[in-house]
Amino acid sequence: MHDQPKYQPLEESKFFKDGLASRAPVEGTIARGQLQEDEAYHFGKKDGAYLSYFPIEINQDSLIRGQERYDIFCSPCHDRAGKGRGMVVQRGFKQPPSLHEDRIRDAAPGYLFDVISNGFGTMYSYKDRIRTEDRWNIVAYIQALQLSQNIAVSKLNDEDLKKLGSIP
Repeated sequence: MHDQPKYQPLEESKFFKDGLASRAPVEGTIARGQLQEDEAYHFGKKDGAYLSYFPIEINQDSLIRGQERYDIFCSPCHDRAGKGRGMVVQRGFKQPPSLHEDRIRDAAPGYLFDVISNGFGTMYSYKDRIRTEDRWNIVAYIQALQLSQNIAVSKLNDEDLKKLGSIP
């Protein structure tokens, strides 16, 4: 097999009329594992609008997985608390917005998923680096992180208030 005649990529060919050995895939071909029929799951949108819900089940395991992926991919810029003071910012990169700003805290899950997937501003796309389900897990973790940093005292129960030292 090593010594058989073969074409290298982009090599000239006398066999095809256009003279190219490399052939384009047949129109409409979808690579194995690349079919993305579920618009909500794969793009964070339904009929062009950002999803206001999660297309996957969110549970303890998905939040733990989301935190792991957030710490790996997001914390270098956004820091582990989501305030936008990550290690790369401390070394001179542009500071991203805090994930606790009202406009981001009020954003739909589909919008956050879209930003992670396609990038925004100086943030680049992560869709080829982070699996689809993990991007949803990160969004769930971000919303849990936002809630943990911005919850109103009136929403805390007595046990939580005791932990904070507000009730003797």
